[in-house]
Amino acid sequence: MFPPFANEPYTDFSDPAHAAAYLEALAHVRRQLGSHRPLVIKGEKVDTGERLMSLNPAKPSEILGTVAAAAPAQADLALDAAWQAFPGWARRRAEDRAAVLVKLAAEMRRRKLEFAAWETLEASKNWTEAEADVAEAIDFCEYYARQALEFAKPLPIHAFPGEINQSWLQPLGAGVVLPPWNFPLAILVGMAAGPVAAGNTVVIKPSSYTPLVASVFMEAVESAGFPPGVINFLPGLGRAVGDYLVDHSRTRFINFTGSREVGVRITARAAQIHPGQQWLKRVFTELGGKDAVVIDETADLDAAIPAVVGSAFGYQGQKCSAASRLIVLAEVYAEVLERLVAAVKAIQVGPAEENYPVAAVISETQHKMILRDIEAGKREAQLVIGGRAVDRDGGYYLEPTVFAEVPPEARLAQHEIFGPVLAVIRAANFDEAVRIFNGTEYGLTGGLFSRDRDRLERAKREFNVGNLYLNRKITGALVGVQPFGGFKMSGSNAKAGGPDYLRLFLEMKTVSERV
Repeated sequence: MFPPFANEPYTDFSDPAHAAAYLEALAHVRRQLGSHRPLVIKGEKVDTGERLMSLNPAKPSEILGTVAAAAPAQADLALDAAWQAFPGWARRRAEDRAAVLVKLAAEMRRRKLEFAAWETLEASKNWTEAEADVAEAIDFCEYYARQALEFAKPLPIHAFPGEINQSWLQPLGAGVVLPPWNFPLAILVGMAAGPVAAGNTVVIKPSSYTPLVASVFMEAVESAGFPPGVINFLPGLGRAVGDYLVDHSRTRFINFTGSREVGVRITARAAQIHPGQQWLKRVFTELGGKDAVVIDETADLDAAIPAVVGSAFGYQGQKCSAASRLIVLAEVYAEVLERLVAAVKAIQVGPAEENYPVAAVISETQHKMILRDIEAGKREAQLVIGGRAVDRDGGYYLEPTVFAEVPPEARLAQHEIFGPVLAVIRAANFDEAVRIFNGTEYGLTGGLFSRDRDRLERAKREFNVGNLYLNRKITGALVGVQPFGGFKMSGSNAKAGGPDYLRLFLEMKTVSERV
């Protein structure tokens, strides 16, 4: 029905024509700033009288726009709409649902630079990071559309004399999608498109930091022709409406990406049975990491250093997959640290709109938290570069920061800072490096730079993470190529962008007929 899946190509902004196109997209988005955007429930635009403001992290005095803020009453309406739409959407042929998802991908592809420009302004993503985020969103739609066809096939079972036996997978119902701000389109789309491709309906409560990107996505949903109520848009404060949706007796499943603290709380709340509830809620979480790269004495440092810098400081370190620990064997520790500091010193910090490699972090709250962690880190380890705020237009800028001689048990080496901070840890030998690598409560991503085949094979077996990268950077998982999700406190290992992701949102029914 569709051509084979292929990842959406990235744009080369070194081409003057592409750079000019991005500048035009930014100008186009700027002409739309200041507008107010409503909720979308059952395809209808709903205002509440309450508003959430979206600010530019690079210049917080600039209000980008506002969105309506939902309350529990609107949450009830959104879940009602999702359940009303569910039977018709679930009964549709998988081919028909897949076709709508492919149309959604086409709409986002047509508006790719516009979506990316919204991310640059609202999420402070430079051009490359923003456009890659949109490409990933497109990939999720295309990939899950094709996976929906596979999961619609009858399941293989053994025959039994005198009976006709059948088993198939069917969708769960209406669920809640709670995406993060750091991938405001890609993760939001992936977390919604998977359940919807499988025949479910959803209520999306976007992050309060990036509601405008989510609102523009709803324009694409409408253009793609989704039936009203299949995807509902419900911005609001987490404590006011997010908890209400999690607790609601009519919420069938919860799909969450965010902090460990919030994810654990959601999991605990979702385990409670409320009056009228007829199921055990399914909860899928992706909760971050304290990801490490190991460099041994055989490594190609010309390849390792740029990869570590990109993994640690890309998008200001605000990726759950970001390298926040660098474990270096003693033989090359001094050389690695010297080369690392020189590379970090060359990084320029400035507005994402001007395509600086490191831009502002997402919010004043996050900015202050990172600075507090840096100050605390000075009592644990040696600050070798960075560590200060950068004063520019009141934006939430920070210098890329490196600490050396970090004890493996220190807070710097255990706590997810979620900012441009890298802890460098010395390991006496490879056995100790393995112990340090695994010595956190997280298990999301990690990597090894080595020319030693035995060590590469050991890393495959012994590095306890869901996504392991050898001799390359540890960020940038591709849909369909590197299914993404971690172990331990990094979440439920849902493996977004993988061949069994849609199975999470389906349940098996078996029918046996005596003949």
